Amino acid sequence: MHRVVALVRPVQSTFELGCAVEVFATQRPGLPQHYAFETCTERPGPVPTTGGYAMTVSQGLSALDAADTVIIPGWLPVEEPLSDPVRRALLRAHARGARLVTICSGVFALARTGLLDGRSATTHWAHAEQLRREFPRVRVEPDRLFVDHGDVATSAGAGAGFDLCLHLVRHDHGAAYASLLARHMVLPPLRESGQAQSAPPPPPGDTLNGLLRWADERLGTPLSVDDLAAYLGVSPRTLARRFADQLGASPGAWLLSRRVAAARTLLEETDLPVEAIATRVGLSSAVNLRRRFRAQTGTTPGAYRRAFRVP
Repeated sequence: MHRVVALVRPVQSTFELGCAVEVFATQRPGLPQHYAFETCTERPGPVPTTGGYAMTVSQGLSALDAADTVIIPGWLPVEEPLSDPVRRALLRAHARGARLVTICSGVFALARTGLLDGRSATTHWAHAEQLRREFPRVRVEPDRLFVDHGDVATSAGAGAGFDLCLHLVRHDHGAAYASLLARHMVLPPLRESGQAQSAPPPPPGDTLNGLLRWADERLGTPLSVDDLAAYLGVSPRTLARRFADQLGASPGAWLLSRRVAAARTLLEETDLPVEAIATRVGLSSAVNLRRRFRAQTGTTPGAYRRAFRVP
């Protein structure tokens, strides 16, 4: 059995911990149980939670010494430093091969170990800027639902914890088992659209607002980065700087993501053939759409349609 140990702390978020419990601890009829799940804390005993009740955690940090996966399900307040015993326990677990996983704000604890230096990571969109400021050696990717490096993995806010945990199950035991588990949980087996749609829109005075709406309405045309820059009357370099500052992406990457997002909607809501969808979203051919679609979602347009087609 793969041993999963969640490191909890006061005040523990019940939802983030619940993501791990639902995926790794809950037994379901007809599904083999591949994981053994435990919790531990620095000071065993009652641990207050965000739900207004305390839970009793009997195990201390020594539980991490035998963990195959260590999960940090949130870390609030995010400014809370790591104690020396916690830091040593996490680094010791990583050094002997345990996988370290964070959900939402848990990334702040992992970043304080130094294991994310020079690597990409994500967190809830509301914490992304703070993570970038406090840990400049970490490449923050605010639109990702999760980032998995194999030995360390981070997820975006709350619900993205399910996405990351199911991804880990898919890696450990295959897509069929992960999809069956997701079905039991009434969750999509694969959701990689990013969290940009969850973040609040830019302020009304933002100069990119009109451009983004204008481009969204013209995805079926051969728009280029030069076209976007010309609309605002700026150079492509200035446009790239504004996109990086406000959206955390290049104009070309944003435009491609919008084309793929539009294709997803058409796959979900229409019976249009893939070739027609490719033309409608400005990706020119079914071959190009399939290549771009797989690169961004990890699946094919056909498989996506079968999974998410709206009756």
